[in-house]
Amino acid sequence: MNSPPAILIAGPTAAGKTTLAIALAHQLSGGGECLCADSMQIYRDMNIGTAKPTPEELASAPHHLLDLADPRDDTFTVDRWLEAAEPCVNEVRSRNRYPLVVGGTNLYLQAFLFGLCDLPTSNSDIRSELEQATNQQLRERLILVDAKAAEQIHPNDRRRTIRALEVHQTTGKPLSQMQQQWTQEPRCDALILRLEDEVEPTNRRINKRVGQMMEIGFLDEVRALLENGRLGSRARAALGYQQLANHLEGGITLEEAVEQIKIATRRFAKQQRTWLRRFSAYPRSESIKITDLSPQDVTDKALTIIQKASSE
Repeated sequence: MNSPPAILIAGPTAAGKTTLAIALAHQLSGGGECLCADSMQIYRDMNIGTAKPTPEELASAPHHLLDLADPRDDTFTVDRWLEAAEPCVNEVRSRNRYPLVVGGTNLYLQAFLFGLCDLPTSNSDIRSELEQATNQQLRERLILVDAKAAEQIHPNDRRRTIRALEVHQTTGKPLSQMQQQWTQEPRCDALILRLEDEVEPTNRRINKRVGQMMEIGFLDEVRALLENGRLGSRARAALGYQQLANHLEGGITLEEAVEQIKIATRRFAKQQRTWLRRFSAYPRSESIKITDLSPQDVTDKALTIIQKASSE
């Protein structure tokens, strides 16, 4: 290739994706720059709960595509991220550096690799009708019209459930079927590094991370956003923010909220592992088993893979 390939780093929560990206930015020949591919890290002032890079990490390597929207903005979508990401990748390449796309939201990585499927725009009349239904009613309808989407969407993910039903009602086709359009003509200027680990080590890291987030002020972060009216419906649905907001509004105890965050995050990691299996079908996709490896060991394996791919 004439220019460095885009390096996509995918893996479950707490797998060390940010750590690897920063290490690669320093150790790759020519260097690299980190591009955020996380649907919640795009929100300003949602720092702790989204595991956004710390000030020290931000200072150690160039970062892009963070803090693109206010948490009250419910209109930020994958297509807006893609519109921002493509020119950013080109700018990094113009400096002969590697774009390091750090995935927290695998839908963003999928769109980057395959483009967007041709989905209908939101229909306010249909959406208004769907909003009247309970989560259970929505779930039952989704199972009937798109069982595959129902398997992929958590029962309490109201926003995604409504969108899947809206697409079906508008087009007469299941969302899961329309998304198969993404499996055609993948871009050839990218390489995926899949960080894979066993379930138990992943769950231990998740539990530890949640505890650390609480220690450094996650509850205060959510409280400040709520008090200033800055949590839109999408931002509020983010892992941890929903549970802590429920606690602050008197719905559950803090202990219950923390335990719910751990459970929900472990469930999210399971979904991410499913995405990793899908990404394994991409022609330029490599697995790195991180179990029992040090961060530098993981970096060394990634460097070997990238150097080989770059020379092809």
